[in-house]
Amino acid sequence: MIIETYHVDMPHFRELIKKPKFLARLYSPQEMKFLMKKNFSPYITAEMYCAKMAFRKVMGANFSGCDFREISVLADYTGGYYISLSGEAKHRFMPLKLRASVSCSHSKSLASSTVLFYDN
Repeated sequence: MIIETYHVDMPHFRELIKKPKFLARLYSPQEMKFLMKKNFSPYITAEMYCAKMAFRKVMGANFSGCDFREISVLADYTGGYYISLSGEAKHRFMPLKLRASVSCSHSKSLASSTVLFYDN
């Protein structure tokens, strides 16, 4: 089992998401659709970003060269987050035979996500 947590400072992150290139470079079309429904809430956007970063941090060199948009953080029918992979990221993750669970939270000043990796 591997656990990784990633945090962002909300005041700084609010400035980042004002830049359309930032969003377009990091979020998949499915994520952008979800974020539009949530009026691009800075908290939800930050939680999703943290989950991507935690996932990518654990995968390390395995994911160098993979596009951030190939790692999608989506919500299920209960509102809980899960990670969906596509393209090269999916191709590199599948042989590892791992599953990943996501937990996200935020406060006024901080957003955080923890990703738990475990055997399939």
